[in-house]
Amino acid sequence: MHDIVDLEGRGKPGVFIASTEFVEAAAVQAAALGVEPAAVFVPHPIQDRTDDEMRAIADAAVEEVLAAISRAG
Repeated sequence: MHDIVDLEGRGKPGVFIASTEFVEAAAVQAAALGVEPAAVFVPHPIQDRTDDEMRAIADAAVEEVLAAISRAG
């Protein structure tokens, strides 16, 4: 979240990507920082996924990421 805030402060659009486990935590941190960053949440968990599963998650999220970065910019 801090990286996205830093990017936006530099005039660069950004989108953070996290797993659905962190939806509430992201909202709390965004509120604490006073920001509303673009975000895309992917299925949880991700740490034990195979390469093929990670590619499928990325493929499923890419359009949402592109749309979010377009809105952020």
